Amino acid sequence: MKAAVSPDQRPGLRAYEDSVGLPFHELISQLREILGVRLVAYIGGVKSSRSVSTWADGSSVPGEVDQERLRHAFHAAALLRDRYDAITVQSWFKGMNPGLNDDAPAQVLRESDPIVGSRDVIVAAKSFAYGR
Repeated sequence: MKAAVSPDQRPGLRAYEDSVGLPFHELISQLREILGVRLVAYIGGVKSSRSVSTWADGSSVPGEVDQERLRHAFHAAALLRDRYDAITVQSWFKGMNPGLNDDAPAQVLRESDPIVGSRDVIVAAKSFAYGR
């Protein structure tokens, strides 16, 4: 029998579950609400905000690697959104981060190896949100 776990016992669990479980178009809609269309486009590797709109309405999807990056971006954004407003989360994604060698989390997600970069960004987000 699995014991019930409250969000306070496992901070960030809901963010993780949503990042892997939400349909992609819904994840993009929520990520766009938190980060804004331009930042989502940047992380997703496109120049046009129109692409983000087509992802959000389900009429197209980016490549697999970019989908993975965007799911990890959502995980980090949702972790932070539990504690901070959208403006703070956007600033965190754009700003220099000492836990990421002073690179911006959005830049790390876009330019690094998807597995290594996303892990580092999630660790930095947890550190910022929960002081770990």
